[in-house]
Amino acid sequence: MPAELLQLAIVVIVLAVVLISQAIRIVYEWERGVVFRLGRFNRILPPGIQFIIPVIERAVKVDLRVFTVDVPKQEIITKDNVTVKVNAVVYFRVMDPAAVLTRVENTFSPPNKSPRQPFGMSSGKAN
Repeated sequence: MPAELLQLAIVVIVLAVVLISQAIRIVYEWERGVVFRLGRFNRILPPGIQFIIPVIERAVKVDLRVFTVDVPKQEIITKDNVTVKVNAVVYFRVMDPAAVLTRVENTFSPPNKSPRQPFGMSSGKAN
């Protein structure tokens, strides 16, 4: 009987350690954690040590730092029929971590398939 109780105690301790390790999330200063409870948005985790319910909740980390995406060179024609090569860099930063995960499909993918018309429209203008 005592051997069975010892085995049961070891199993309970191992399960408790596994559940506690799954419940603890460390969120760094430059990121926020978005918690989904049973698939629905629940809350945003601030930086620090945070706790979630292991089986019911899922935490996804979102980076808030500034990202840079290089746009490939493009040849455009100005109003006076001069061909100009334009190179651009896009800077973006996440302002709302919940909206990034719930409303935007591919947030961090480069804009390779973006239309090339805006560069041609704005290249002849001076601010």
